[in-house]
Amino acid sequence: MPAFSKSSTDRLSTCHPDLQRLFNEVVKRYDCTIIEGHRTDERQAQLFTEGKTKIRKGGKHTFIPSLAVDVMPYPVDWKDDKTQRERRIHFAGIVKGVAHTMGIRIRWGGDWNQNDHIESGDDWDMPHFELLEG
Repeated sequence: MPAFSKSSTDRLSTCHPDLQRLFNEVVKRYDCTIIEGHRTDERQAQLFTEGKTKIRKGGKHTFIPSLAVDVMPYPVDWKDDKTQRERRIHFAGIVKGVAHTMGIRIRWGGDWNQNDHIESGDDWDMPHFELLEG
């Protein structure tokens, strides 16, 4: 059974307990790695400058604990966009299904409008998962 590395466990520990519960369950079904949980306002601004986020300041990653987490399925290959895109979509379906069965409301960065249809141009943040209120 897959398990998180120490670095993934450390990153996940910066997240809201519901995200920790969710991804500790997900990793039992699908091998994955935690890219980032909580980030500082400075890190958020840096990622904005690099074009890796659309939010300059604040955002769900900057809460303590973080209300968002970036997660990638294994194996990670940042250069193989087509294969990675397909794997990220499959992985997101698993995550959303597990979240649903656990009663955890999330939004995935590949489907911002939550209509279960990936719109062109809206799939730029596929590693991102965030908690929804209520």
